[in-house]
Formats: sequence, C-alpha cells, structure tokens
Amino acid sequence: MPSSDRRTRAWVEVRAEALRRNYRSVRVAAGGDVGMIPMVKADAYGLGVDRMVTTLEPESPLAWGVATVQEGCRLRELGVERPILVVTPLPPGSYPDAVAADLTVCLSSLDGLRLLGEAVARLARAATFQVEVDTGMGRSGFDWRQAAQWGPVVADRHRSAMRWTGCFTHLHSADEDPKTVPVQWQRLVDVLSSIPHPKEDFLIHAQNSAGALRAGRLSSGDYRVDAVRPGIFLYGGAAGAGWGEPECVASLRARVVQLRDAPPGSTVGYGATYAAHGWERWATLAIGYGDGLPRALGNSGQALLGGRRVPIVGRISMDLTVVNISGSDGVEPGDVATLIGESGAERITVDEVARLAGTISYEVLTGLAPRLPRVWLDDGGS
Repeated sequence: MPSSDRRTRAWVEVRAEALRRNYRSVRVAAGGDVGMIPMVKADAYGLGVDRMVTTLEPESPLAWGVATVQEGCRLRELGVERPILVVTPLPPGSYPDAVAADLTVCLSSLDGLRLLGEAVARLARAATFQVEVDTGMGRSGFDWRQAAQWGPVVADRHRSAMRWTGCFTHLHSADEDPKTVPVQWQRLVDVLSSIPHPKEDFLIHAQNSAGALRAGRLSSGDYRVDAVRPGIFLYGGAAGAGWGEPECVASLRARVVQLRDAPPGSTVGYGATYAAHGWERWATLAIGYGDGLPRALGNSGQALLGGRRVPIVGRISMDLTVVNISGSDGVEPGDVATLIGESGAERITVDEVARLAGTISYEVLTGLAPRLPRVWLDDGGS
C-alpha cells in the first residue's frame, strides 16, 4: 500500500498562517474599511482553492474572485455563500450556469449583457452583474471613451431581475509604473460621472496587489474605492520592487534519490550541457519540468540542500534534476531539497526562480503540476 505521507517524492508545502499574514498586510495597506476580494482563480494560483477558502474565510472577505464559471461553481460546492465575481468575459454558453450558481457576472460588452438577460429569462431567476471598464488594459471591458454609447443601455437593464452591483477596472502597470494608476483611476471616475448607475450597494474597485500596496485608497470627488482584489502578494509573490516582501507561502521540495561521484569531464542531462570541472559530487532530485519546475533553470537555478545553496547542473528532465553538492557533507538519499521556499536560514523566493526562468511568479506558481501533492501546514506548524 502507498504511504499515507504524501511527501515521498516531491511536493508543494503551503503555510496557512503566512497566507493569512499576507492577507492582513494588504488589508492594512488598503485601509481598514476597504473590502477584500481575494483572487482564487487557477486553483488559488496553483496552491489549492479548497484550503485557500477555509484559511481566509475567517478573515471575512467581502467576496471572492475567479476567472471561470467552473471555478465559481466549485466555490459554491465548497459551501461559499459570499458573492463570487467571475472577472473575465464569459463564453456564450456559460451564462445559464453562472445564473444557476448565483455568480456575479462581470460584463465587458453589450452582447454579454444580452446573453445574461436571456439566461435570466430562461431560468426565471434573478442575477447580479458588474461592469468592467477598460481604462487601458485593452483585453476586455467596455471602452471608457465610449461610455455615452454603452452606459445608458447597461443602466436600463438594472431591474429587479438583473441587479447592477459594481463597476471596476484593471490596473495594467501598478507594479512597474505607479504613475499610471491615477490616470486609469481618473478614467474610471469620468465614466461613473457620465453614466447613470446605482448609488447604494454599489462596489467600485480597481486595485490588484500592486495597486493596493502602493496607492492605498483612491478617491476623486464622490467616488472612492470600496474594495481591492489582491492576488499574487497573498501567495508569496512580490508586487513590485520597493513595496515590502510578502511572507513565503509556498515551498517546492523534492527528495534526493541518488548520489554519485562524478570524475572530471563527466556530463549530465540531455544534450550534455554540463561537464564536471574536477571530481564532483552530484545529487539527483525526484522532480523535473513534468512537475512544473521550469526547464529554463538548467545550469542557472539553485536548490537548498545540506544547509546551503547548491547549483542545478545540466538540463532539467521531465522527472529528475541534478544538483552539484560538492563540499556538502552528510547528504543522503531521502534528504529534502528545496527549490522554492525556506530551509533553515536560506530562502529561494518564487520571484527569484521566475527571474532566472525568464518569466513571472504567477506563471511559476500556476505551473506547478497536479501530480505534486499540496501539503498545507496550519499556523506555521511542521
């Protein structure tokens, strides 16, 4: 029978208390009376939405944010009763399922408004919707420059069976160019000033993790942000330089499965891209790009093993990775190497891994494969 301990080969370790502390840091930065809408799309950025929800539900979020109707339905299956915002445009066939699950549809077009109305009529059920305004992201949302055309049509559909509950935009460069934040915010304010919309029980939101940490509460005239939508910072990814480091939430670990002494000139990995410079000691780790470890880390990434950083040598294979442990004493088969996260006093952040792999922390986390067990640790326990 397989062992009941899922940490036999490679796994993702998630610290629940670190997640909660990151959540609270964003809440303080955003302002105590500003609502929190944690983004839990893509299976909570790859860490496991089931435990994510149970970990943060006691923090009383205002709502939850997902990207697909299927993700929203999963939250309902988990017993979530709070509003669930589907923040991306829906495929045409998904509107009935969204209405049936009482999901808040975020609209980006008049076609979407029509399809939502048809689903409401067909199911004879009420629905809530919010409006995304494109203020510069360009990928979805009603164009802020055309509010005079679409605004009155949307307002006309705000009836008892279709309730308009909010308006939002998405910041495109808050982590790289904070000067763009007030520009986008003013565009949203201009839209709200020019179209009829509900005045009560109406959420206005604009900020992702980067926006919340930088700008705090936005305000202009009668408008203020009512909520923020944190994502990557919750999961341990930085939201841009100079704005504080999140606590490490996710650690990627793997067992040593083989040790060997490599004579000078010995090669390792596909393509033989690395050769031993002298007598070296290598450790083979039970993890590879099939687990989501970026292949680009070959000959550039590192692991924590034997109390220190050791370099990855050769190309990463689908299931195995080799590190050079020359000079590290006491490493044995079964020992645990850390590819992301903390081990003793050392730390490899997800952002460091992303930089070496030529990508972003979002892609590293969401790329962690399903065959890696997610092992949640409560309150920093072991």
